[in-house]
Amino acid sequence: MATILYVCKTCRAGQPVIEGQLCPGAQLHEALTQVPAPEGVHIREVECLSACDHGCAIALTKPGGWSYVYGRMTEADVAEILRGAALFAATTDGLVPWRERPTIFRKQTLARLPPMEPANV
Repeated sequence: MATILYVCKTCRAGQPVIEGQLCPGAQLHEALTQVPAPEGVHIREVECLSACDHGCAIALTKPGGWSYVYGRMTEADVAEILRGAALFAATTDGLVPWRERPTIFRKQTLARLPPMEPANV
């Protein structure tokens, strides 16, 4: 089961973006893709996660598992984001025990979504 780590490439983190420079979300995506992704984790950029008031946003999802949206992420969080993504990927249901989650995931969760049900429900 592949885990997808989505990174909002349009996040401005409440900052003006100078012409010709990458916005903070694009900088975060670039930083995350400069190091190897954990096994089973694919990093994808997305246009917007609609969490504009919460700094740089990311989301973790996997088939059959709970999904999460996190905010206020920065380039300084890359190692912890990838550690959290690896823990998430290692689960069958997306539920990492609370104490095992990186602090940034415990404190900066914006949303938790239940697994998608089959279409015939």
